[in-house]
Amino acid sequence: MDPNHGSPGPALNSACDSVLTRMPIQILGDLRVDRGDAILGVQHLGGPKPRQVLEILLLQLGQPASKEKLIDLLWSGHPPAEAGPTLESKVSVLRRHLQPGAAKTGPLQTVNGGYVIEKSLVALDLEQFDTLLQLAHQSMPAQALPLLRQALALASGPLLDNELLPAWADEERARHATHVTEARILAAESATALLELDEALSWATVVLQGDQLNERAWTAFILALELAGRHSEGLQAYERCRRILHQELGCAPGQCLRDAQLRLLGATADGELSEVLSALLVVHEQIRRFAHPDAAVYVDRPASGASSPSLREAGTTIDAFLRRAFVLA
Repeated sequence: MDPNHGSPGPALNSACDSVLTRMPIQILGDLRVDRGDAILGVQHLGGPKPRQVLEILLLQLGQPASKEKLIDLLWSGHPPAEAGPTLESKVSVLRRHLQPGAAKTGPLQTVNGGYVIEKSLVALDLEQFDTLLQLAHQSMPAQALPLLRQALALASGPLLDNELLPAWADEERARHATHVTEARILAAESATALLELDEALSWATVVLQGDQLNERAWTAFILALELAGRHSEGLQAYERCRRILHQELGCAPGQCLRDAQLRLLGATADGELSEVLSALLVVHEQIRRFAHPDAAVYVDRPASGASSPSLREAGTTIDAFLRRAFVLA
């Protein structure tokens, strides 16, 4: 299952105000403005500086930004001699592209000493994502999971992906990335609670691919494996987690993961003796072949009639068995 599959649905409409009279703007991934009569991208807003004015104002949607602040951000503290008039000209260019024929009534408005994007006139995907995540935190898993799917469908790309080096966006980018990780973990936990185990594993895997030190993601991943009855895989995942945390942080997994390990050890102990005996026979055969290369060697098959494991599989089985024995002793 693709964890990023999905599209905003009814819950998104209930999470946000009606967007019928608001201008949809996307800043997660590629910049996109739906003006109604046209779709505007990065190349349709009058150049880099007008576009960046829009982006800065969108990052503080509904809050005015002074001209001094915009000048400082746009020119990284080294403004041109005529920075004030230059900024005003850039804003005028942006207005002509963003809201032609609606200079005073469109989303971009002039306030005392600065500019603002009027919140009630814009449907911003970043704001919708934050609203959905907040609602999910306040909901039970059955209600939270659809909200999180919608939020994560919106966050299909990094914040302001078109801007290569926007130092003025670093803090907001880091904040949003943290929220996306939080949403993925919460989606994994909610899916686990609902026994949507493949989806839980998918979301947890996405988090771990970017952050192998995220113990909460390891917990969601291992608990989903446990509930799916994939006990050996759960123990292997626990061992990877334990090794990574020890090597990188010098610590052991927390109590929740240690409890899961003990449950997994107990679950895999029953009925394992035949597998261990079969693995030992494979190892014994290998030893005899080295000692007597010309001798014919026969290995008894398991009682079930299944084929004997490979040498690598046999070693893994014996190793896991011994680890469990020492932990449970």
